[in-house]
Amino acid sequence: MSSRKMWGNEPFWGLGFEWDPQWMLTDRQKALQTKLIELCQTEMRANAVESDRNRAYPRKNFQILAEHGFLGLIVPRELGGQGENHICVAMVVETIARYGCASTAMCYTMHTGAVAAALLRHHDNAALKDILRRLDKDCLIGTLSYSDPETGSHFWYPISSGAEETKEGWHVRKKASWTTSGGFADWYIVQTTSPNFNGNYADLSCFLILGDEITSDPGSWNGLGLRGNQSGPLEVNKVVPRNRLVGPVGDGARSNDEVVDPFFLLCSSACWSGIAMGMIDIAKAHTTKKTHKDVGMRVADYATIQDYVGEAIIDTNVVRSMDFLIAKALDDATGNNDWSIHKNDVSFLPRAGLLHWLWQLKFAAAKNVAAVSDKMLHACGGTGYKPELQIERYLRDAKAGWVMGPTNEVLRQFVGKTSLLGFEAVDYWNTSINERVLNNEIKKMDVDAKRALAERLLAEINPPAIRKTA
Repeated sequence: MSSRKMWGNEPFWGLGFEWDPQWMLTDRQKALQTKLIELCQTEMRANAVESDRNRAYPRKNFQILAEHGFLGLIVPRELGGQGENHICVAMVVETIARYGCASTAMCYTMHTGAVAAALLRHHDNAALKDILRRLDKDCLIGTLSYSDPETGSHFWYPISSGAEETKEGWHVRKKASWTTSGGFADWYIVQTTSPNFNGNYADLSCFLILGDEITSDPGSWNGLGLRGNQSGPLEVNKVVPRNRLVGPVGDGARSNDEVVDPFFLLCSSACWSGIAMGMIDIAKAHTTKKTHKDVGMRVADYATIQDYVGEAIIDTNVVRSMDFLIAKALDDATGNNDWSIHKNDVSFLPRAGLLHWLWQLKFAAAKNVAAVSDKMLHACGGTGYKPELQIERYLRDAKAGWVMGPTNEVLRQFVGKTSLLGFEAVDYWNTSINERVLNNEIKKMDVDAKRALAERLLAEINPPAIRKTA
């Protein structure tokens, strides 16, 4: 395999492999990357323009990916997949976003998260095994539905959901405000509060829901960027068979920490880095060709443009290196993404121990792509403002990174709080009492205010009996 990056029959017009961390990839993974670049060049990149212009879901690109075995990338080979690891999936998402279609890359990220959630608990579940075996053969696109209209990006707090056990199976009730591929996916992993919910929002469960069992408004998504990902509201109100429970009752928090968050943060960060590199590629192609006739210089000959591009490459490769480094740590912790390690022990959560590194990664990747997108637009000047150059589309796609949950505001507070106060300080479900704040407020009260507070609290503990009238 040639080490020269090609675009069809011509050398690639952007940055070559010398600016990519190829040393992290096996020969097989390099071959997969070369195939993906070819698929992007022949069709997927053109489909990205259609998806953006028409807000069209990128099913065409998923059909291409399925034809070449990418929907089952991390599925074990005994189930018909490619059995690949975390490094490979990060490379695949970045490659799709960079050379092809960012909307496809984000939908693929959510598909991979759903596949990981299914693989975590597939061992004794016929329904999950059936889906996993048919991913590529039948082009079965999966996604995650974890958001809630009441809690925004605090998606771990599903107030508008629930599930009850019935004679026929599980009655699943779910309302989601944002579900990527909503109404277009063939299967969903949804998270709700557990059956027999008693007010503890840490008690969560996951269910497999099929495409014809959801209510949505497909095609209603109209975002600034990622216009093909169709991230709209979704509702489930359906009794499903018992084998649609993913893992045991109450497994939701474990599943979230072990696979849903790790794969989402790893892959979405790769998507943001792919967009950043894609913009640098366009900027290189444009600035090395565009000449100012009055001074006889190309745009790329100006020191300011060189500074812009140089800093963008350096900053983006710092984030890319972090992504692949964490992917390597995830591979090391899981026997190179061996799903059999979870078969007999639901409490074995090796990826969860690296979650705080993934928080940092997503923050850095989203922050970087926002900065790079602005600089590359500046480097391309007025031409970059036109859709024909395509840098304008990449810029709009890039802006989703910061606000996609967990938002960068949430993540930097997580990192700051846990580093200073310990991991127990992150109170996901608002159950811990901050006694320092409480005591500080109470000491401000005079005697009458304290007495009134005490009486109110006692009344809540011992409500007065309702007097019966004749």
